[in-house]
Amino acid sequence: MQFYSAKNKHIQTDFAQALMTGLAPDGGLYMPEKFPVFDLDSLSDTSFPEIAFMIAQAFVGGQIPDEALKNICEEAYDFAVPHEEVGDDLILELFHGPTAAFKDFAARFMARCVEYFLVQRNEQKTLLVATSGDTGGAVGHAFRGMKNMRVFILYPSGAVSPLQEKQLTTLGENVQALEVEGDFDQCQALVKQAFLDEDFNQKINLMSANSINVGRILPQSFYYFWSSVQLHAAHPDKKIVYSVPSGNLGNVTGAFMAKRMGAPIDRLLISQNMNHPFVDFLQTGALETHVSHPTISNAMDIGNPSNALRIFELYKDDVNLLREHAWGSYFTDDETREIMKQVHEKYDYTLCPHTAVGYLGLQKYKQDVQEDILGVCVSTAHPGKFQELMVEVFGQEIRLPENLKSVLNRDKIARIIKPDLVSLKEAVLGS
Repeated sequence: MQFYSAKNKHIQTDFAQALMTGLAPDGGLYMPEKFPVFDLDSLSDTSFPEIAFMIAQAFVGGQIPDEALKNICEEAYDFAVPHEEVGDDLILELFHGPTAAFKDFAARFMARCVEYFLVQRNEQKTLLVATSGDTGGAVGHAFRGMKNMRVFILYPSGAVSPLQEKQLTTLGENVQALEVEGDFDQCQALVKQAFLDEDFNQKINLMSANSINVGRILPQSFYYFWSSVQLHAAHPDKKIVYSVPSGNLGNVTGAFMAKRMGAPIDRLLISQNMNHPFVDFLQTGALETHVSHPTISNAMDIGNPSNALRIFELYKDDVNLLREHAWGSYFTDDETREIMKQVHEKYDYTLCPHTAVGYLGLQKYKQDVQEDILGVCVSTAHPGKFQELMVEVFGQEIRLPENLKSVLNRDKIARIIKPDLVSLKEAVLGS
């Protein structure tokens, strides 16, 4: 299968090149030329790794042999993907991977594909990734130890939780953390600027693992496809609606892609915090970006979501058609704290702040639309990653799983840089 630049359809390449470069030469985001549509009848008993292989096979197009691709999916997805009942709704828990965040799904698949191609080509790469919370830890963990890859994680100073910071600054080996004196949008802009600097790009052989890379987006369709197939088999008469906590829109873009491939998803709820440019777009038809504002759901503090462009491309800029498939709402920090308390008291279930925003979106949709649906809130991270907030909301810390507890006593190692390309180049070239 070919992938084209969303800026210019005449710029096309294959999966390997799209994965290994990240951005198209014109700075556009890569999109697959078509989406396969799968027959759902035979898939209800299919395992998650098998679903992942089935979808990946359609896009990789023989560039990775089937047996190797099966092994990639089995190794990447060796953890549970449960649906938990919370009242009348379901929580799709995506935090059972090694870094306790949904980013593990994309990072682990992507890293193994990259490693396959690098070994085949006997090539070295430098990976730049910007993070607003969980991406850095997941990508760093997935690529750590790869001898033919250097990894630089850019994160906004003071804008990730202490545990998230520990996860991305304590990996060592081939992974280095760059603490940027700015916000996430500036970190993301730096990565894009680096790719557009041809001399710098060629000198260090750049690639990106942010959701600007289509190799990050496609794996995020796997869990929406698998989940909706399982739920449709169990509840064939119910409309299935997912509420997705959204910032840079990569997660929900994966859901839109799954829907395009025939996943039985009725509607996608885009739930945002007080950084809500895409919710505003659904209401007005105009995307107006802004400087991001800090909130307690920090990974969603994004005022210029790059994957909006992929959603526009999926719907050919038809906002009315998009509104038939998407619905948006946004919430304050106070509302987020309050729903965390209510859910804990009523159901003995603890939401992370991002999942809480998604849960709020689901409840508002049910209240406003008054339809008989099966509502699924997407849980993006283990709440223990936000212990300071847990203490604030509940008066005490919550129990951490071992994979989070183990990073607390490690020493942070990060280089502080200014939010400009000169500082980034100095840090990378001087390492």
